[in-house]
Amino acid sequence: MIGLFLGDTDFSETVLNRIKKLNKKYFIIDFSKNNKFKNDKNSYRISIGKFGKIINIIKEKKSKKVLFAGKITKPKFSSLRLDLKGIYYMPSIIKAAKLGDAAIIKSIIKILNNENIKVISSIFFNPELALKTGNYTKLKPNSDDIKSIKKGITYFNKLNSLDHVQAIIVKNNTILAIEDRRGTKKMLSKLQKKSKGILIKLPKKKQDLRLDLPTIGHHTLKDCKKYGLKGIVLKSKKNIFLDKAKCINFADKNKIFIKII
Repeated sequence: MIGLFLGDTDFSETVLNRIKKLNKKYFIIDFSKNNKFKNDKNSYRISIGKFGKIINIIKEKKSKKVLFAGKITKPKFSSLRLDLKGIYYMPSIIKAAKLGDAAIIKSIIKILNNENIKVISSIFFNPELALKTGNYTKLKPNSDDIKSIKKGITYFNKLNSLDHVQAIIVKNNTILAIEDRRGTKKMLSKLQKKSKGILIKLPKKKQDLRLDLPTIGHHTLKDCKKYGLKGIVLKSKKNIFLDKAKCINFADKNKIFIKII
């Protein structure tokens, strides 16, 4: 029996669909904004403040492994109803929240470890979502693109482990845009049309590979076309790539390269 902590995003559904296809026994702790999995009989809608209830369900199901998939956003702490374990653990969650959404999940993982519950990789059942090194499109980066990509990688290497940046846009050896807490889509919206930039999306330093891997999918490719980007660069085995065949076909049609380093 596997426990699934699911939030928003298509990745959550991709993981759930694979679990069903494999006929694995599962239950869902639904942390999505709008009770996304309410129609699933194995789903439980539980506040993040009810740690006692969450842990009891996991133990009642005799589950020793859980998996996080999808974005789990910061709750309104002032409105949370807490049970006893929630009261005990909530200070560490509030402290983590100041560092961002990913830090909240890391704090929850620590709590689960304290309760002898193991958290496995978010792509444990979907290893095909993390691509190997290579160029996946007909178009390849030219020599100037390679210089710009190296510039971007150097920028990432200078970040510290607390920085939340997972994506930047580079062009002509210059960084055009940097992702903030509002995400990649918001960063892209600041670009001029026909920007000819390159999207580099890499994991953070000391990235916990069990969660929060940088993700792209068909929506990302459509945004790249909209703002005239010429390529996407990801990290081998450390990005989630949804709808691979559909994305590569779209990229080929629109002369966008996809390179995994």
